[in-house]
Amino acid sequence: MSRIPTPASIADAPEASKASLEAVNNLLGSVPNLFRIVANSPETLEGYLGLNGALGKGLLDAPTRERIALAVAQVNGCNYCLAAHQYLGANLAKLSVAEIEANRRGSSSDAKAAVAVEFAVKVVKNRGKVSDSDVVAVRAAGYSDAELVEIVGHVALNTLTNYVNEVLGTEVDFPAADGLAA
Repeated sequence: MSRIPTPASIADAPEASKASLEAVNNLLGSVPNLFRIVANSPETLEGYLGLNGALGKGLLDAPTRERIALAVAQVNGCNYCLAAHQYLGANLAKLSVAEIEANRRGSSSDAKAAVAVEFAVKVVKNRGKVSDSDVVAVRAAGYSDAELVEIVGHVALNTLTNYVNEVLGTEVDFPAADGLAA
């Protein structure tokens, strides 16, 4: 059970959040609990949707974005985001079960994507304090400066949702994430 009310519907959300929730509904066909609970703060919802939308138009492809989301959720221990991104990774980004498991372990079967995911994990674990060699490795894998910044942006975006869900106890409304094999 969540620690604060989750509006049951768009109609129950604060007036200033309703248009944003309608946009989410039009895009996804439903309004997941994350969006409805964040709607308690129209400004936070607007900020989240703005950053998410901007990064969605960036240079990183959808599979890489989902790989990063899975890795960040795993490091931060966010069951809501693990469930959501396992579902999105499989159904939208078309990641295999093995790839999703590799992402949750902080890597990828795709060599270039592995560098981005491993870098994202270092950013989370070290709270942004990465080494010069970490940045050089991302560039050497073929990522541009813009993509490097986007990787950090996706870490921040996903950390925001991880923290919101953990602090507020957002009820998971996606199929539960599979456990990782030892």
